[in-house]
Amino acid sequence: MLAANKIVLTPEEEKEIEITDFGLGNLENEGLQIVVYENNESYCAKELVLLPNQVCSEHKHPPRGNQPGKMETFRCLFGQVWLFVEGETSNETNRFLKNVDSNYFKAGKSIHLLPGDQYTIQPDTFHWFVSGEKGAIVSEFSTPSDDATDIFRNPNIVRM
Repeated sequence: MLAANKIVLTPEEEKEIEITDFGLGNLENEGLQIVVYENNESYCAKELVLLPNQVCSEHKHPPRGNQPGKMETFRCLFGQVWLFVEGETSNETNRFLKNVDSNYFKAGKSIHLLPGDQYTIQPDTFHWFVSGEKGAIVSEFSTPSDDATDIFRNPNIVRM
């Protein structure tokens, strides 16, 4: 999908692509593919790749030390993404949760991103997202990332 959209990776970046099913064994429906370009003490830049109709589990990035938590901006490059954050509940949530355990998805404010659209998620905010029928590529620009401190609603999720 990255190559088809003319996103060129170095051989090292290709070797380091993270593919995660969050320990749930349901990658095609709930998971994420991640390319990390940079993650240092000042900022983080990634590509998030979602398979068709793939859901990224609901989570938040809590405060760490004197930092308020990770703030991240998602910019859709390919496909379409529905991002759900804490707030007023949309009727759209249920249509995306057919192949996952919907008990662990509470954030309901819907933001629909098409190529060129972007949205910034505030620190310590529960959120989840799902791609459309063609899958999606989303650039993420954020404050430093520390996956080990992410909090997931689903207690069965394993994230390292």
